Amino acid sequence: MTPSPVLEERTRVAIIGAGPSGMLLAHLLAQRGVESVVLESRSEEYVASRIRAGILEQSTVDLLREAGLAGRLDREAQEHRGIYLQWPEERHHLDFVALTGRTVHVYGQTEVQKDLVAARTAAGQRVHYEIGDTALHDLESDHPSVTFTDRAGRARRVAAEVVVGCDGSFGPSRAAVPEAARRTWEKTYPYSWLGILADVAPSTDELIYAWHPDGFAMHSMRSSTVSRLYLQVPNGTDVDDWSDDRIWEALATRLGHGQDGWQLTPGPVTEKSVLPMRSFVQTPMRHGRLFLAGDAGHIVPPTGAKGLNLAVADVGLLAPALAAWLVDGDRRPAEAYAETALRRVWRCTHFSWWMTSMLHTSGDPFDAQLQLSQLRWVASSEAGATGLAENYAGLPIGF
Repeated sequence: MTPSPVLEERTRVAIIGAGPSGMLLAHLLAQRGVESVVLESRSEEYVASRIRAGILEQSTVDLLREAGLAGRLDREAQEHRGIYLQWPEERHHLDFVALTGRTVHVYGQTEVQKDLVAARTAAGQRVHYEIGDTALHDLESDHPSVTFTDRAGRARRVAAEVVVGCDGSFGPSRAAVPEAARRTWEKTYPYSWLGILADVAPSTDELIYAWHPDGFAMHSMRSSTVSRLYLQVPNGTDVDDWSDDRIWEALATRLGHGQDGWQLTPGPVTEKSVLPMRSFVQTPMRHGRLFLAGDAGHIVPPTGAKGLNLAVADVGLLAPALAAWLVDGDRRPAEAYAETALRRVWRCTHFSWWMTSMLHTSGDPFDAQLQLSQLRWVASSEAGATGLAENYAGLPIGF
């Protein structure tokens, strides 16, 4: 039997991954006159429903506004001036506006994804969902391509001038950088987060980051009616071992229920998950005609609220760099992308490690005293508080 012919299409940029970084890159490229095709192994519904980040730093909000993507964000997001740092018997507010003139917005990744999909659908963006057997080819040539099997089982090929990997930790892009050319740095933390979504109004006006001898806890939110909360738990924790009552009791203890009259209000838990904590960086973020962005190149623990924001910063750099190359013939910004992006990657990796190390207990009494000393310094020193605020609210893209 003669094999079916490979269906081929052409584009300027083949983007692997239809999450926020991939769809935002497609949008920013289109605004600069650069056509793209987006390839995604999961279904559109799966990508849209992933519960991930909820804090947008100032630089991310600025970029979304400049791109014309912030209409619903400006109407519905909660703008926060800062965060609370807490340890037993003490809670301190860090005012980012007073310290740096910048704010953060509570607006979930699921909402960002909805806005991006709506914008790209309206623009007629070509997206292939539910693909398999994705492979990258000829990345060191002038004619790279991506082959895959579409949801109907047909063999397809996208010929492009550039391939961008926005496909996260487990996609094929990261591994397409030859082993001899790549270098990785990784740290696995000895604890995880047990996270819940609850249909209850937040018990706080801004996020609470709490150090407690029993372990870290965090009170976040998704909206005025949905709360997002986290507990530090040992690696390997089975979510089935944590009943709703046990979770709320631990949260009340660690977050200081009753302290200075503050009350934690429990509610129906709609989602539970355990999130391992790790840091990962792979270099280079460019190999030939392949560029990496977001989790394909780096992962940070969620304590510093940097994962989504760092992915946005990557594509905020990459889109104009690729447009300069493909439209204007200027290769210099694209050639500088990897080095420029990595400066911010390592800054955010350090900040995420610092926040994680300061707030998560290890069981070592010496470490505990160092953590409390660090927390007291940050809460009482304008210099310490400003450093945290500057990093948390977001350094400029291209830092």
